[in-house]
Amino acid sequence: MTTPHWDPEQYLRFADERTRPLHDLLARVPADPLSPPTTILDIGCGPGNSTAVLRERWPAAKITGIDNSPEMLTTARTDGGEPTADYLLADARDYDPAPAAPDLIVSNALLHWIDGHLALLPRWTAALRPGGSLAFQVPGNFDAPSHTLLLELTRSARWFDRLGHLGSTAAVHHPATYLDALAATGCAVDVWETTYSTLLPGPDPVLAWAQGTALRPVLTLLTDPADRERFLADYRALLREAYPAGPYGTVFPFRRIFAVATRP
Repeated sequence: MTTPHWDPEQYLRFADERTRPLHDLLARVPADPLSPPTTILDIGCGPGNSTAVLRERWPAAKITGIDNSPEMLTTARTDGGEPTADYLLADARDYDPAPAAPDLIVSNALLHWIDGHLALLPRWTAALRPGGSLAFQVPGNFDAPSHTLLLELTRSARWFDRLGHLGSTAAVHHPATYLDALAATGCAVDVWETTYSTLLPGPDPVLAWAQGTALRPVLTLLTDPADRERFLADYRALLREAYPAGPYGTVFPFRRIFAVATRP
């Protein structure tokens, strides 16, 4: 998969909508008010919006955000993210959380970017202190028009030579697959899914949403501004038909898959 060039400002245009699943995820992390987590890893922290949520929930914890995007980490270290946390530039594929001995590992909308990410889960749960938890959520909407139309467009005659190799970004599994993989580690496991019917404001909001995430590999490859505009015009027309604007905004259904695994 092409390593995308990230745009923190574009990503954070929908910060509240992107952060809501994290709040729902953390609500299911086992909580002991007498023994809150003291060491937390935010793997795939992006621009620090998830790290800020963790700081609000556990103000006294040592929190480290890990990401492979220098642009995202620059924003994370500012007031736009969570400047009181520590940050590390590293790729989640290679990062070893064991030396940190965390009480909690959180991964918010990261793992779908990593092919073969099931192999990471035993390593991450093994790094937890006894009683610690791994909590992650991933998009589960890869069969939605926002993604299927994008894939069809990259494979069309007009764009195939430059973008046809991108393929699908659908690297997520069925919830039961995550349950099996995590249960095999000996953890107590809680897996579920939710579809959010998100009401997005403004013109072409699904395009704006995708420009912060799913479109990043495409925009990274299309370095010519004119090519970018042509591709965005093609994609915009498809999205307008698939997600028509209503009187109060545009409804954007978004399925998410959640998992919490707690080490005995």
